[in-house]
Amino acid sequence: MLKVEKLKVRGLAPVSFTLHRGDVLVVRGPSGAGKSLLLRAIADLDETEGEISLDKGSRSRMAPQNWRKKVRYLAAQSGWWLEDVAAHFADLNAAKRQAAELGLAAKLFDSPVAHLSSGERQRMAFVRALEDRPDVLLLDEPTSALDEQAAALMERKIQALQKEGLILVVVTHSNAEAKRLATRTLTISNGKTEFAAL
Repeated sequence: MLKVEKLKVRGLAPVSFTLHRGDVLVVRGPSGAGKSLLLRAIADLDETEGEISLDKGSRSRMAPQNWRKKVRYLAAQSGWWLEDVAAHFADLNAAKRQAAELGLAAKLFDSPVAHLSSGERQRMAFVRALEDRPDVLLLDEPTSALDEQAAALMERKIQALQKEGLILVVVTHSNAEAKRLATRTLTISNGKTEFAAL
């Protein structure tokens, strides 16, 4: 269970919510509304006020790096700190299996990151985010750089993770994607938040 209590993010009214295993909270709103700021705050990447806990572990009592292993933020454009794709993975065989589910060829692991398309980088970053099995995934526009076929594979993977009991928070601008993925929705507009169940 992910519990967020009176989380204060710059430019947003304090927000509280509880998500259980298998929940998918889709976050909607116009560009610049604060959707990414909310995800970054949950991941403890920016200074915030309020309490967040995962199961019985409080964020405030956990080392930041330990929290981020359990609560993983995946930006729309992820950073890559080494030249080659393979160098970012501890278990290449497991990564290749995950990548295949997203339509990524195994040979891409032998490539420099710079040779990957934006869509390939986005999917490969998703595979990297799964490597140490986080409990919570915070996904910022996970299909934004993908064509229709690749986006469908990404959605299928998100739904599979949901069935495995992960908690997912997904930012998307797509109404259709929101309807397919969400168990709850959060709309951010003019600094205010509004929840809805589907």
